This record gives sequence, C-alpha cells and structure tokens, in this order.
Amino acid sequence: MIKRTLPPSASVASAADDGKMVAPAATRNTGALCELISAHAPQRGRALEIASGTGQHVCAFAEHRPDLTWQPTEIDTDRRASIDAYASILPNVAAAAELNATSPGWHSRVSQQDLIILVNLLHLIGWEETEVLVAEVAKALAPGGRFILYGPFKRAGQLTSEGDKRFHDALTQQDPEIGYKNDNDITELFLSCSLELLDIIEMPANNLAFVTTKPA
Repeated sequence: MIKRTLPPSASVASAADDGKMVAPAATRNTGALCELISAHAPQRGRALEIASGTGQHVCAFAEHRPDLTWQPTEIDTDRRASIDAYASILPNVAAAAELNATSPGWHSRVSQQDLIILVNLLHLIGWEETEVLVAEVAKALAPGGRFILYGPFKRAGQLTSEGDKRFHDALTQQDPEIGYKNDNDITELFLSCSLELLDIIEMPANNLAFVTTKPA
C-alpha cells in the first residue's frame, strides 16, 4: 500500500486497556454491520476481513456468527496487536495476519474464502489500488463465496450530504488520488473481475454496502 497522507479525521483510533485500541467509527457502526452479515454471509466456512483495524469489528462478527472461522488482517503492527488482544478469548478468530490488500498476489496466501468483508478503506486509497484489491478479492474467494464491501461512496458521481462533501474535500486536499469512489465505477469493477452484484444496501450515516458473489 502506498503511504498516504490522511487528514486527522480519517482512521482515528486511541489506546485503551490491555493493548486494545478503540476507533469511534467502529464503535458506531458495529451493530449495523453485524445485521448486514447476518443477512448476507454464508451459513458456515472461512471468513476473511481486510484491514481489520483495531479488531472491534472482527470480534463482534465472530461472536455474532460463531459458525464462521474468522481471519483478521491488518498492515499496521500496533493494530494487529489490538486485534489479538480483543480476540484472545474467541476460539473462532485466528491471529491477525499482516496483509497489504493493495499489493498484487496476496490471494494465494488466503485462498478459498467463503466470505471476505472490507469496511471503510476504499476512500483512503487510490483507484489503481482499488482495482488491485478487488481483483485479488475475486481470486481469493471460493466459488459461491461472497464479498461484502461497506463505506462512503458517491452516488452517480455526486456527493449526497454536506458531511460527505466536507470529508471528501479533506481527503483530496491531503492527497488528490484518494477520496470517495463512485458507486457506478465500483459496480463496473465488480463486473470486470467476474463478481456478480447481488445487492446494494443503504446503510446508516449515508454509507453503502455492496454484496457480491463469485459464481460457482
């Protein structure tokens, strides 16, 4: 992943007890994401989270869906330690693995996944990195596996709330290659990577969730 300069409002997390970190955004959206996974995840199998951050999400997912075996991944060393601290009492969460999801070839390390989930990353990376990431996801999925993508997006090329406009502007002022991606571009990218779009779901705080599958 290219080292990006991000505004202070992006990817915020603070230290808590026992090596854990807390991200306010993860605290806010965990419940909605657990409901999303309940509705759209496979009934059993292997689940991979890309860019697991502090570990709050993946541990909530694992408690919510104990029928899935969860593999968290994260590029940052301190956040991997936080993930492992959260997951220490959960038998269905593996140790956090180092993974740069924007680097070609990573699918070979984590192949045949039944579920891959990515939360709040695409607006922090460039379009070429996004293309690599989605292509690798498609290769890492097992036939019939699902990819769930969540975050803030433009709708038909437009930013649709004042908060989104402010955040997108803050991102692009720091780095003109990053910022909100367009929903139509994302759906076209899925098609080019042979992922079938099953649903686009409006989520709280003006976010979107894309649910896709790799044809069996």
